[in-house]
Amino acid sequence: MTKILIADDHELVRRGIRQILAEAFVELHLAEAADSVAALRAAAKETWDIVLLDINMPGRNGIDVLRDLKALYPRLPVIVLSALPEKDYALRAFKLGASGYVSKQSASSELLAAIRKALAGGRYVTPWLGESLAALVAGEVPATAHDTLSNRELEVLRQVALGKQLKEIAAELSLSEKTIGTYRMRISKKLGLGTNVEIARYAARHKLID
Repeated sequence: MTKILIADDHELVRRGIRQILAEAFVELHLAEAADSVAALRAAAKETWDIVLLDINMPGRNGIDVLRDLKALYPRLPVIVLSALPEKDYALRAFKLGASGYVSKQSASSELLAAIRKALAGGRYVTPWLGESLAALVAGEVPATAHDTLSNRELEVLRQVALGKQLKEIAAELSLSEKTIGTYRMRISKKLGLGTNVEIARYAARHKLID
C-alpha cells in the first residue's frame, strides 16, 4: 500500500493528480489538504510514504510547510509541485530537503518518475534544472537580484507584487505588521525597488507570480 498526501489549494489539480496516481499504483491510499494548516495536520495523523506539496497555498506557503515537515519527519520524502519557475524555487526547496521539484506544466510521466525516484530513496532533478544548476555553479549564468533574498523575503515580495497590504500579509503569515515592514524594507534595499509598482513589475518580469 502506497500512502500519498496531496497538498494543493486547487481542487481541480488535486483531482487530476488523484487520477494519475490511481492509474499508476495498484494499492493506494490518498489524502488531501487545501492549505498549509490542513497539510501539517494531515501529516501528523498518519505515516505517509510521500507528500506532494504545492508552493503557492493560502496562508503559509509551501516552502514554510516543507521546512516544518522535514523538521518533524526528516525521512519523509516531499516532492514540490509548482507553476513557479524552477530556477527560482527548486534550489531553495532542495536545500530544505525536498526529494524533487516538478512543474505543474510537466507531463504526468515526469510526476510519476519523481515519485518513484523519491520512494526509492533518491532525489529527482529534471534535465533542464540539472543543466541550469551546473551552469550556475560554473559561473556561466549570472545570478538574479532576487537570489539574494531569503525565503521569507521572497514570499513577502510575491505577496506585495500581488497587491496585498502589509496588514494582510502579516495575517496570512502569522507575523506582526512591523516584521513584514522590515522584510519589505530589506527587499527594497536588496533589489533597488522603491515602490510596490516597481516590485510588481519586477515579479511579473521574472515570473515570480502566477
